[in-house]
Amino acid sequence: MGDVAKDLAAGTVGGAAQLVVGHPFDTIKVKLQSQPAPPRYAGAGDAVRQTLAAEGPRGLYKGMGAPLAAVAALNAVLFAARGQMEAVLRSEPGVPLSVGQQVFAGAGAGVAVSFLACPTELIKCRLQAQSAFATATPTPAFAAVATPAAAVKYGGPMDVARHVLRSEGGARGLFKGLVPTLAREVPGNAIMFGVYEATKRALALAAAGGGRQEATSSSEQLGRGSLILAGGLAGASFWGSVYPADVVKSVLQVDDHKSPRYSGSMDAFRKIVAADGVIKGLYKGFGPAMARSVPANAACFLAYEIARSSLG
Repeated sequence: MGDVAKDLAAGTVGGAAQLVVGHPFDTIKVKLQSQPAPPRYAGAGDAVRQTLAAEGPRGLYKGMGAPLAAVAALNAVLFAARGQMEAVLRSEPGVPLSVGQQVFAGAGAGVAVSFLACPTELIKCRLQAQSAFATATPTPAFAAVATPAAAVKYGGPMDVARHVLRSEGGARGLFKGLVPTLAREVPGNAIMFGVYEATKRALALAAAGGGRQEATSSSEQLGRGSLILAGGLAGASFWGSVYPADVVKSVLQVDDHKSPRYSGSMDAFRKIVAADGVIKGLYKGFGPAMARSVPANAACFLAYEIARSSLG
């Protein structure tokens, strides 16, 4: 089994673990990011309570069909692309990459995965956000945000895809929000993989109590607890560094195609800041995102490492 196939298989396992653990947090994040004005939810806790009251536990997993269908491909592409970047950057077979090289490999993987992540997340965000739009009280302020298309009740991921393909410019409509997706995935994955590698080496160095060469070598044999810690910190670093790009992506992807509120990424950025300020506007839903990032990415990296190791 070749290295690419191994990375694809292990990435699939890691992505599935990440989705199961993190999707409820992601649902709350998107609802907070895309809720109309005046806001329906007072915060993350209120969003959870209202979602459970209105839809039950299944409401927290709304929109999971799209990422569940694509999460294998997303993480397989991410880890396989990173593996290929490592092969290109490695000076000779078997030599570990430096942390800086891991950063570069992560950035390259981020470019590759963006073109699959964008349409997948557009479908997911439409499904997650529609309940907030559809049940909000229609007021003049809300009318500027919740347009008829926003209140559409989609029957599922395929229904969203059909609607976009039929009414929003064909295949091009599925790539709405590609620019902020790239702005999230490229630097985010560069930082995430760099932090993951640096944390593993720091933990190996502390455990070995020896030189850096021994630590670099032993980092590949870290225990599960260390891998969970490194994966959790890596995930937190991803969202902590690129969260505003994710907010811009979400509002663009749920914006009405016929009467758009935003003309593009920069316009959305400016209007969000003008309406709510930098912190309140660009970090809306940040709490659930960070709460999700640690356990979800810890599960992803642990599952990936176990699966990759088992494949040889």
